[in-house]
Amino acid sequence: MVAVKKKAAHVADDYWGKPVPAFGDPQARVMLVGLAPGAHGSNRTGRMFTGDASGDFLYPALFRAGFASQPSARHAHDGLRLIDCVITAAARCAPPKNKPTPQQLRNCLPYLSEEIERLANVQVMIGLGSVGFYAIFKALKPHGFTVRGAGAPKFGHGVEYTVESGERSMTVIGCYHPSRQNTNTGVLTAAMMDGVFERAKSLLVPV
Repeated sequence: MVAVKKKAAHVADDYWGKPVPAFGDPQARVMLVGLAPGAHGSNRTGRMFTGDASGDFLYPALFRAGFASQPSARHAHDGLRLIDCVITAAARCAPPKNKPTPQQLRNCLPYLSEEIERLANVQVMIGLGSVGFYAIFKALKPHGFTVRGAGAPKFGHGVEYTVESGERSMTVIGCYHPSRQNTNTGVLTAAMMDGVFERAKSLLVPV
């Protein structure tokens, strides 16, 4: 229904209406994991965080940090490139009311886990919102990653955890989701998101 019942502003658009693939640089050292495709954003355009308010907040921040070639994301063929960064999500299809069920998240988890395996250069993973944050740890588990230190990871803006598997080590960072609910109320500001990306950059080492 989320591809059939169109928003009035996009009634003439052909909605993608299928699982939305990851988007970005295959050699990326930074991976962002969001919640799910927005019903009238990436579910419409076919590209992560493209065509809605969340993307309007996220991509300018990525551009300021040097991870995106331009600050805007309108459609899948607008020339936008990600640099040293890839964006994916915990759920791949737009869920009703933007709330994926536990079963939907379980169904999509193997795709995230496989992306982590294929993107061998990733050093920093950023969970956009609690769902994306916790999905990272679940997707890392099959690859033998464990969290350094005691206690289970707890989501919060700017929290950091080191995960290790053999000789490979990565940092997982929490970030409030750039939803309109958060950005319009000041829960997430541009400076807060810039801080997360600057921290991510500081953790990167050459490959």
